[in-house]
Amino acid sequence: MRRQRVEYLHLPPETTPAPLEKLPRRMIVLVEADVSNDWQNDVSEWIIESGCLFMMAWGRDCSSWDDSVDWANLERFDFEPIPEEATVMTTWHEDDSLEEVFDFDVRCAFHQTTEMPLVTIVHIADEPRRDDLLQQYQRIALREG
Repeated sequence: MRRQRVEYLHLPPETTPAPLEKLPRRMIVLVEADVSNDWQNDVSEWIIESGCLFMMAWGRDCSSWDDSVDWANLERFDFEPIPEEATVMTTWHEDDSLEEVFDFDVRCAFHQTTEMPLVTIVHIADEPRRDDLLQQYQRIALREG
């Protein structure tokens, strides 16, 4: 099993996310609230700026998150070719359970050039569920390890 650190960030809808240290990371974006397109685009840029190299979206309108993060990365390179080390993989998990998304992260979320020992669970919701979501993730990670 790869060594990793898991962190949880509660992001209430339409609030400004705090800057993150730019580190190679996987992000699981759990969308449990409606958000505006402008805010989604701002958060997608924040995801790219955080060093995210693999983003998995789950929840409300999750396929649009896949697209908005892709666009944010394209814009970062002025729509020119993206260097291999800066390629951001994106997936959406519209028909999957949350357990399946966590399992996908543990077993399948790899980058072609860079190790990503940090997993950031971004929970877009009115109310936080830190302990519950971290326990669910750890249970899957231990089972797969």
